[in-house]
Amino acid sequence: MAVSSILLIAAVAFLFSPAAALTCTSQTFSHKVAFTNCTDLPTLKASLHWTYDPAAKPNPTLSIAFIAPPANPDGWVAWALNPTALGMIGSQALVAFKQSNGSTVVKTYNISAYGPISESKISYEVLEKSAEYSNGVFTIFAKLVLPEAEEVNQVWQVGASVKDGVPLKHAFSADNLASKGTLQLTSRSVLAPAPAPTPSSTSAAALPPQNGKNGAGSSRVGLSGLVVCGVLGLVGASILML
Repeated sequence: MAVSSILLIAAVAFLFSPAAALTCTSQTFSHKVAFTNCTDLPTLKASLHWTYDPAAKPNPTLSIAFIAPPANPDGWVAWALNPTALGMIGSQALVAFKQSNGSTVVKTYNISAYGPISESKISYEVLEKSAEYSNGVFTIFAKLVLPEAEEVNQVWQVGASVKDGVPLKHAFSADNLASKGTLQLTSRSVLAPAPAPTPSSTSAAALPPQNGKNGAGSSRVGLSGLVVCGVLGLVGASILML
């Protein structure tokens, strides 16, 4: 087989591969909610959509949708803010899992120490919270009251099991330990309105953001556009060489 034919096949395969297609910008939500920004988090196949409103009265608010697959179908996922450090201890967490009756729930936890956790209030006022589970993926929706800020520390995690309504310890792989970072609240990139509702949101590919920081949705669109243009150019060149 000619080299040009091999290049053509490889280019087309990449263009239609899940890794090239699944990003936070392709995710939709069942109740038509839309967010200003999104990012594909660098570990655990997780992604975050968010809108920060510093002009909300009486206090600024942060609305989020966190999407991730649990470590197994009976497991859990969590997203948290940490007002004191970049890590798990001190994080104010939202944790989603399936209850014994099969319904999906999201609960709040103040992670003050290593060891068993128990449901508790967190230091941020939670105005809204809910969760969905479909096609092996959890989505946590929440709206929190935040002090005005440009960035916050975020932590995310997944676990394999829940016992008696309590999420059990997660694994300690490199990805689990690296699931933390800084979220830039004041990004000004804007995503297009959400498409028509689908039965569930889809999981995102774990694509590391630019420069080791969380990227906004428009950066992903620009990167995807460059990749597609490059691939199409390669396809055209390969065809001419046949």
